[in-house]
Amino acid sequence: MTRVLASKLIEAVCEALELNQRYVNEMLKLDSSFQMFAANYYPRCSQPDQAIGIPPHTDPGFFTFLIHNGVSGLQIELDGKWFNSDSPKNSILVNAADQLEIFTNGRCKSVKHRAVVNEERERISIVVANGPSGDAVIGPATALVEKDGRAKYCAMKYEEYVESQLTKSRIGGKSILEQQMIFPAN
Repeated sequence: MTRVLASKLIEAVCEALELNQRYVNEMLKLDSSFQMFAANYYPRCSQPDQAIGIPPHTDPGFFTFLIHNGVSGLQIELDGKWFNSDSPKNSILVNAADQLEIFTNGRCKSVKHRAVVNEERERISIVVANGPSGDAVIGPATALVEKDGRAKYCAMKYEEYVESQLTKSRIGGKSILEQQMIFPAN
């Protein structure tokens, strides 16, 4: 089900950005897309201000789907401030992820988020991350680079990106997504 939902979201992004769907499917190798599944358990914590469930991060892939047991705990960063993302129990929250930001040359932004604990109830979440094929090389779409006059991100093989995020998540204080950014020459 999440593959179908991710495919429909990619189609909507392509339509909004006027990208050729066939080109996108071939470039991203969507016929063999990659999924990661995770279940997270956050026990009650007597001192929630002294602990964190999951530190701030962005996700690899295009979209991450999250379902939880109705206990809040997901926070999203916007302009340097953290906001609670209170969604109804059994709803599906969709986060844009890193490869979507890279592929759209920054038009869609990856959502920086974290999970916090609380002292009243345990929290359980189920996460499914959807991305391109592991061997797809993801860089900005050519049509968007032409419109912008330059690529804003380097291209990288998706499986290498995921591995780097897991093993080299911060180099020089920068996330793997920040490391992929191309800054204009001074």
